[in-house]
Amino acid sequence: METNWSPEQSSGLYGINTWGQGYFKVNEKGNVSIFPSPNGTAQVDLLELTQDLLDRGIRVPIMIRFTDILKSRIELINDCFQKAINDHNYKGIYQGVYPIKVNQQHLLVEELVRYGEKYRLGLECGSKPELLVVLALMNTKEALIICNGFKDVEYIETAMLSQKLGRNTIIVVDRYEELGMIIQISKKINAKPKIGFRAKLNTQGAGKWVDSSGARSKFGLTSMEIVEGVEILKKEGMIDCLELLHYHVGSQIPVIQNVKSSLKEGARFFTELYEMGATGLKYIDVGGGLGVDYDGTGQSDSSINYSEQEYANDIISGLQALCDEKKIPHPNVVTESGRFLVAHHSILVFNVTGVNNLYRYALPRVITKEDPQILQELQYIFEKINIDNLNECYNDLIQLKQESLQLFIYGVLSLKHRADAESMYWAIATKMINFASQNMAEFEDIYNHLQQEICATYFCNFSVFQSVPDSWAVGQIFPVMPIHRLEEKPTQIATLADLTCDSDGKIEKFIDIENGGYKKTIQVHDFKEGQQYYIGVFLTGAYQEILGDLHNLFGDTDAVHVSLTESGGYIIDQYVPGDTVTEVLSYVQFHRGQLIEKVRQATEESISKGIISKQDAKLLLKHYEEGLSGYTYLEEAE
Repeated sequence: METNWSPEQSSGLYGINTWGQGYFKVNEKGNVSIFPSPNGTAQVDLLELTQDLLDRGIRVPIMIRFTDILKSRIELINDCFQKAINDHNYKGIYQGVYPIKVNQQHLLVEELVRYGEKYRLGLECGSKPELLVVLALMNTKEALIICNGFKDVEYIETAMLSQKLGRNTIIVVDRYEELGMIIQISKKINAKPKIGFRAKLNTQGAGKWVDSSGARSKFGLTSMEIVEGVEILKKEGMIDCLELLHYHVGSQIPVIQNVKSSLKEGARFFTELYEMGATGLKYIDVGGGLGVDYDGTGQSDSSINYSEQEYANDIISGLQALCDEKKIPHPNVVTESGRFLVAHHSILVFNVTGVNNLYRYALPRVITKEDPQILQELQYIFEKINIDNLNECYNDLIQLKQESLQLFIYGVLSLKHRADAESMYWAIATKMINFASQNMAEFEDIYNHLQQEICATYFCNFSVFQSVPDSWAVGQIFPVMPIHRLEEKPTQIATLADLTCDSDGKIEKFIDIENGGYKKTIQVHDFKEGQQYYIGVFLTGAYQEILGDLHNLFGDTDAVHVSLTESGGYIIDQYVPGDTVTEVLSYVQFHRGQLIEKVRQATEESISKGIISKQDAKLLLKHYEEGLSGYTYLEEAE
């Protein structure tokens, strides 16, 4: 272990002080600490917590959810909007809603409702099943229930009837046809609906989810449809039912200018509707989009170039200016900032199970004149290479690599000679990387190319598709780093491969603190057999769990909810066991009893043929049944 390395250097290497937002830091022991309040001193050592969970029988990979961080995020966004309201003498109030599509985990939604009660935090649903969840959990007085998404008669009727339970339910017209359904149902059940119009803005957002906004967006009413909708409501004597104007310009907006531009257009829709006679309008819902700084660079789609306070200030000041100009009452402001609320609270921790390392520091053997010419040339490069002829040797190496592959295909090289050539290539590449690192200004391209080829693969006990699907699906960058040994210099360059039998089952986009954007490898510590090495993926609380799929039948991981005590310790509030093999198989219509019986019948047939003994058949069935009851991920032997 190098002695000239410190935890502070690890903090800089992985950028934890930027994307961590005060919730995550490296402590003096060289472990990651969790700070439930970014301005507080209370902390939890993530390695010690992980070891404690393992001692309790909880298994890696583990999804660890910190409920105090949820509370902190709710307080933060409400404090920012309240400050903006006070500073601008704004007459409306702020009322956030949490879109449960971001993460519908039961315990999570309950915690959000509980912590958000003093702030009137509401819930948003985008489907009939989500509506049923929201109606059961949302009982905060004055909090909003916002109904978005495609709607049928049952959806609308249920939402409308919920008002008779005291729920403040607003049905947003996302498609023009829904308005007629709402009017018809209101007459049928003799109820006065609370209606919102979703405007289809011409202004587009930015980033990975830009297609959810603009004139070609999936949801929303055109200006023509909105005008016609107002006339219909007037004709029906229901114009006072129109209480909310909603728009949405996409998730994870990286630049503040897009927030400002959309606000100007959305606020104009609001004021025009008011002047057309919709004087019952009292809410403007600016949708989601408040970004999360996943990489700390401030210059990528995975980052933001603005603060939460700037976001709140721009919305409040923009609305105030336009409403004052038109002499219209200031509306209450609604946001649907689900990603902002929940991303930080959840961390995936997994262990490394093995390493494939291609670094070679010597040739496999001494090459003689009896060996093929190409092996002699490779040995010559290895012996003569230095920093002065690095470019020339690099070009020769790339050419010889291609030639060796062709010679093997045409039968000139034997398999043993091809193996020698391959091993020699890695030895030369390792030597070249060492020389190139001494003059990165001149040899950066060589260094990057060879480093990418030769980097180690760390095999990890998790599934990308189940736990961080956006990393695979849309190239989302998540903060990834070891959670311990951070007082040591990480000397290995690696990519992280998961357990699935899929070439895409890996993480190969990591934060590049020095240059912004991302890099394809991560620096990690050397893997020591017999010692656990844990890596964490941070900011996984938004979308990842609910979007996860069953690729290779890897199911949900074990999950725990952790909160801090006043004395500085912590409590495991909830343990949610991960899927068993039986549960995962049932999702694809395989049933435990039938599977066991089929295997039992196969053993009986083999016993009768003398292929397997009764004792071995008994042992096989025992392992089979235990396997069906076990975790879908790798487990340590008892």
